Amino acid sequence: MTQSVCILGRQPALGLAELESLYGAKNVHPIGQNAVLLDIASANVDFRRLGGSIKLAKLLTILDTTEWGQIEKYLMMSVVPHTQYLPEGKMNLGLSAYGIAVQPARMNATALSLKKVIKATGRPVRVVPNKTPDLSSAQVLHNDLTTERSWELLFIRDGKKTYLAQTTDVQNINAYAARDQKRPKRDARVGMLPPKLAQIIINLANPAAKSTVLDPFCGTGVVLQEALLMGCNTYGTDLEPRMVEYSDVNLRWLAEKFRVDSPSVKLAQGDATNYQWESFDAIACETYLGRPFSALPAVQILREVMSDVDKIHKKFLQNVARQTKPGFKMCIAVPAWKTDHGFTHLKTLDNLGELGYTRSVFTHVDSKDLIYHRPEQIVARELVILTRK
Repeated sequence: MTQSVCILGRQPALGLAELESLYGAKNVHPIGQNAVLLDIASANVDFRRLGGSIKLAKLLTILDTTEWGQIEKYLMMSVVPHTQYLPEGKMNLGLSAYGIAVQPARMNATALSLKKVIKATGRPVRVVPNKTPDLSSAQVLHNDLTTERSWELLFIRDGKKTYLAQTTDVQNINAYAARDQKRPKRDARVGMLPPKLAQIIINLANPAAKSTVLDPFCGTGVVLQEALLMGCNTYGTDLEPRMVEYSDVNLRWLAEKFRVDSPSVKLAQGDATNYQWESFDAIACETYLGRPFSALPAVQILREVMSDVDKIHKKFLQNVARQTKPGFKMCIAVPAWKTDHGFTHLKTLDNLGELGYTRSVFTHVDSKDLIYHRPEQIVARELVILTRK
């Protein structure tokens, strides 16, 4: 069986759930602390639509050791024969270790030793030095380590074994920046949804190809733009006419800038708690997150904010339930507040059954761990995957 490896991002639970949603639990096998083995060839993984994985690699072999000295010995014996399959010209070489007890200096020494034996065959080699055990996605991207004359070799510890893989694709940070920071309409007041997170939200809803994805809280259109790039039709509504206008401008810009094919785009002003939408196949959205906080507010203020947000979410879910049939699926990013005692969740989530929904359960990750947050944030985003009963 041909297998591939995904290196997960800063919050591995999100990437793991995303892969399970797209490829099924039986094809997903967590290895180490931040990697996944897929029973799918890397060529068959649609990596550019993944927001929660930073590297994709093809599995080369599994070593029965985690000792760097033994790993180095294996490399010295096996690397040279494989270089003959590369096109002529200078080779680029990088090494990344995950969970292996090895210092960057030792890895650099290994890389230089490999360079020496490869150069002895007549092939020039350029080594990308390690400042940390693993090369960042920016280093891999800027040093062209996924091109046909390049290798980034990954060493992933899982128990007493080491998975050895070769990177075939890496998260394109330049492309994310281009369609995020350069959008003509942005509004920090309503929050800045990262495109990576928008991709994860859509993938957790897992809409069929060319189906219509609805975002009832479309804001400036980040979820809609990522859905368009995945080949979906899009339908966005927002309570504020200005946000609908911003989405329209941004989606027109996206279509021209990135030469997106012309799937259907529909936008309208409407309150998500009572709006009557036209036909749609899935919902993927960031809902109303409530008041932003730069510091933890007083208990009473937080209770008032949570109560207001809960009322809106209850009415929104009731509205969706009236307009959908059993089996309908959606992923919504709702607020979760970080307090001194952990995260405080929406009370609405405790009454999903009464509202007509079941919450998805994953094999490899706890649904309650699907929270996107940064250390300094008070208001986080909890990803909730729902199926209409």
